[in-house]
Amino acid sequence: MAIKTVGIVGMGALGVLFGEYLSNHLGKENVGFVLSAIRQQKYEKARVSLNGMPCDFRMISDQEGEPTVDLLIFTVKANALESAMETAKHLIGQHTVNISLLNGISSETIIGQRYGREKMLVTVAQGMDAVKIGPDLTYSKFGQLRIGTLEKDISNLEAVCRLFDKIALPYTRESDIVHRLWSKFMLNVGVNQVVMVYEGAYETVQQPGEPRDKMVAAMGEVIRLAKAEGIMISEEELLAYVSLVDTLSPTGMPSMRQDGLRHDYSEVELFSGTVLKLGKKHRIKTPVNEVLYHQIMKIEENY
Repeated sequence: MAIKTVGIVGMGALGVLFGEYLSNHLGKENVGFVLSAIRQQKYEKARVSLNGMPCDFRMISDQEGEPTVDLLIFTVKANALESAMETAKHLIGQHTVNISLLNGISSETIIGQRYGREKMLVTVAQGMDAVKIGPDLTYSKFGQLRIGTLEKDISNLEAVCRLFDKIALPYTRESDIVHRLWSKFMLNVGVNQVVMVYEGAYETVQQPGEPRDKMVAAMGEVIRLAKAEGIMISEEELLAYVSLVDTLSPTGMPSMRQDGLRHDYSEVELFSGTVLKLGKKHRIKTPVNEVLYHQIMKIEENY
């Protein structure tokens, strides 16, 4: 199978970042964002830009009648996943491959349950420092995708990798993608929540001090939970992710902090909310994440 057409659900930071790359390399006619009529009008009025250059994306209606796509990419927030699956359902055909760039460790299961686990690849987006304020996206680090499959049949994975090779999209094919998924979850639990609580940017945790220590401590709690779930993440891996954060633009910020600036409700349930549930399940104390959870909930009470 050759992947020639791509649909994207979600015009946030990652959607715009990868949408622009795919449109430029595959042609605008082969890549499109699926949107409701209301959202389409919104983005037509406030044209999206990337590093100051206007983006000219193709819009796909959320109504029946559109042809199915070879690859469907979900780039919405976790709390919008159910509606996103409904919006894009008519684009999914017999051979459509699905990938999710959502944070957390559960979106692949949710999408797979609805559209078929055999259609679902597991993907992690990391290393980018994209910031989207209103319709304007800026970034200095494009990052890369980490991709793998839980299925014995690897034909879908190979098809997507051939596409990425063809267009030189940065990616790594993972032999243990679940380990990578949990490692990225560990990073998000630390950096997203701490930068949110301290109302800062990446520079907040790039220098020695309480925020950086709290980020590392929150990540350490995920390591203990991962072990209880049968996934071994080493201290060396934790430090490698901290080093990755140090390479990002100091003035950039993770998605949760961007939510805070817009007074949008964040993915706290996806991060410390999940940590607290797993801690209760395994009877493992997670005091740092408990404090972060309540601090973020307190911030959002004022929205």
